[in-house]
Amino acid sequence: MARHKASCIAMQRVTAVTTVHILGLLVALGFSSISSAQGAGNTFIDLLRVVKEVRGEFFDDNFGDPETDALPFASEANTSRFLSQATFGATRSDVSALVGTSVSDWLLQQFSEDPSDYLATLDSYQARLPFLILNPWNREATTFAFWQHSITGSDQLRQRMVFALSQILVLSNATANALSVYPEAVAYHQSLLTEFGLGSYRDLLEAVTYSPGMGFYLTYMGNEKEDPETGRQPDENYAREILQLFTMGTVSLNDDGSLATDVEGEGSALELYDNDDITGLAKVFTGLDRNVTRAQAENNPESPEVLKSWREPMVVYPAKHAEAVKTFLGLTIPENTNASDSITLALNHLMSVPSVGPFLSRQLIQRFTTSNPSPEYIARVTEIFNDGRYTLPNGVVVGGGMRGDLKATIAAILLDRENLDPEEPDYFGKLREPVLRFTQWARAFNVGTVTPEYTLELYDLSSVTQYGQDLAQHPFRAPSVFNFYRPGYVPPGTNSGAAGMTVPELQIVNTETIPAYMNFITFFATASTQNADLSPYREIGGLTGVDFDPELARTSFVPDYSYEESLADDLPELFAHLNLLLASGALSQPAVDSFIDVVAGVPSDTDDDWRTTRVGLAVALVMTSADYLVAH
Repeated sequence: MARHKASCIAMQRVTAVTTVHILGLLVALGFSSISSAQGAGNTFIDLLRVVKEVRGEFFDDNFGDPETDALPFASEANTSRFLSQATFGATRSDVSALVGTSVSDWLLQQFSEDPSDYLATLDSYQARLPFLILNPWNREATTFAFWQHSITGSDQLRQRMVFALSQILVLSNATANALSVYPEAVAYHQSLLTEFGLGSYRDLLEAVTYSPGMGFYLTYMGNEKEDPETGRQPDENYAREILQLFTMGTVSLNDDGSLATDVEGEGSALELYDNDDITGLAKVFTGLDRNVTRAQAENNPESPEVLKSWREPMVVYPAKHAEAVKTFLGLTIPENTNASDSITLALNHLMSVPSVGPFLSRQLIQRFTTSNPSPEYIARVTEIFNDGRYTLPNGVVVGGGMRGDLKATIAAILLDRENLDPEEPDYFGKLREPVLRFTQWARAFNVGTVTPEYTLELYDLSSVTQYGQDLAQHPFRAPSVFNFYRPGYVPPGTNSGAAGMTVPELQIVNTETIPAYMNFITFFATASTQNADLSPYREIGGLTGVDFDPELARTSFVPDYSYEESLADDLPELFAHLNLLLASGALSQPAVDSFIDVVAGVPSDTDDDWRTTRVGLAVALVMTSADYLVAH
């Protein structure tokens, strides 16, 4: 208890946030506690260099940043904060184990974790089903897989990158079409983001280009070359989106994310391409389709061949590929160049455009650390994105040296000095994404059974449900290819907007979604799944034909509050613990005092469940407070 009190006293005090806008907090860094780590001698450096060389790893002779290596885990509050950025949420055991350790070691360990397997998870669900097409469980299987891997997966950093990339390379099963009928398509997309999420963005872009799910979603599956006789032209949808959303945007950017203009510092923005470029690029993406015939797909939609065609790369049909010259963005691909070569040349050329680095770096920063990164932050990450290598504080170099190396990029984002010690704290931070709030709760309180198939409340969080609950954000179910929100969104009528700050997450905050989230998180915080109405689950069991035990709904996503309940009669201590675990010490004292007053209203002598009631109420109060919702 004394340790938690000491941590609480050391936490930075902040005033309560009274309006929904980003207010950065200067993190309590505790440099004095890590000064002893600066004494590494040459003997240790030489030994480390030899070990790295034996392992075939790069080693930077400019060794000597023990301060940065220790800083993210220098205190419990720092550790909780870093884990909230780099994982789907801190756990009490992780915070305890990592305090005082090396962030370089943690990153290297995360880079080496075995990737979660989305296709295998889909297989495990489908193996229980007597039929697949129009089966409710089958349609939701990729959602079930996401919750499982994000909450319980050991490859936390990779899965956070998967979630971030899913909001850039958007594929959505939001509508009733082939992507919901055949979950193989989304599961394959999830597997590609997992496989390449800590690799090369160029390689990921190629894999996604051949993905049948993306081919269907952006309508270039079966795309055919031009036909002068009929006037048919290649579909331009993917060509347009790979330019404006997947690589470079629409206008030229400097490395710091600012607009490049025709007159330095003034003048008009420079457009990167015009419609002729899109038309030329569209020819590249012709001739790709699934490896089944139309007759196979129509006559036996559940055949192994049809299902397999949704979970493997599309193949090239040479007769459908455009043979004409393809000209775009200053590149000319000669006539009669085959499809695979055309795609290789095109993607290489797109990745060479200078704007790709700042365009993607800014969005990745937004998904991990701050909604409104400074130009200097963007420029530093862009430099690493372009170089493809990053030297960790312990001297190990990560990244393969190829432009767009995502392992190097995420290390640069998380360890940048603006994240560890913001120069302008009032402009640093982000509104926590709704999905990340829920996963944080599930991980923080070690929910015993992660069985989303037995939790109807998780089936669709993209709109307010019959339960009055909502996150306005459902994984792999964005309303359009433009994601849930735009990266350049400046919220009107707010202090953030008046300051010219970008806060994408505020685009899904409104008078409907605010109470819907409060209802949602209160439902789970108070362990209400234990009181689930079983009749809908019996109905689902009948519809799916699965061996279904409705009683399991009452054990799904039940939190383990045993430690918190031991603090229920010491409310200052309980809130010090919740402040650290959930908010990284950012709750203001006025907020904590008001929460204590509310929870103290639950008497301790009424029934045997008063401890559980107090804890559930306390968690709900913290996770719906402005101090928590704004991550600093």
